[in-house]
Amino acid sequence: MISEALARFRSRSSKRQPPRPGPPDGWTLLAAWGPCGFSPVAPGTAGTLGAIPLAWALASLGAPAAWPAVGTPALWLGAALLFPLSVAASTRAGRYWRVVDASGIVVDEVIGYLVTMLLVPFTWRTAALGFLLFRAADILKPWPASAFDRVKSGFGVVMDDVAAGVWAAAALAAAVHLLPGVLP
Repeated sequence: MISEALARFRSRSSKRQPPRPGPPDGWTLLAAWGPCGFSPVAPGTAGTLGAIPLAWALASLGAPAAWPAVGTPALWLGAALLFPLSVAASTRAGRYWRVVDASGIVVDEVIGYLVTMLLVPFTWRTAALGFLLFRAADILKPWPASAFDRVKSGFGVVMDDVAAGVWAAAALAAAVHLLPGVLP
């Protein structure tokens, strides 16, 4: 009786099914954000950490003087271009892992973190606080993230993290505004 209950609990708590035979394709690797999605512990957190170098690289491309207080145009463009690729990759990876929102799909965390960083200049302090705020919003799933989380498709997988990223971006922008001496 107890072993049956434990078996049912384990089957519900695991989002990752055995993969199909053969190596993952390029779409699945994109959805896993390389090795991040294969992390045995907290792959969503690993995916968010894996997004920081991309955000830094895009932010480092510079911003015109008219954009001093927001993310660079390259960061905005990067997020816009990654969105449709994330939806396609999440859809394909869901088929590969046989679970729509498999734990190995972390490209949604990458796009969510990029959205988090859109309204503030990139510094290591804003990057760290953005990481914490995004992870909190992604875990708590305030509306509309919770509504998108119920959409079982690649679009829903990505949009719940985009919505969490919007909440985190608002909180991060407010923190930068309220703590100008601490956060640039």
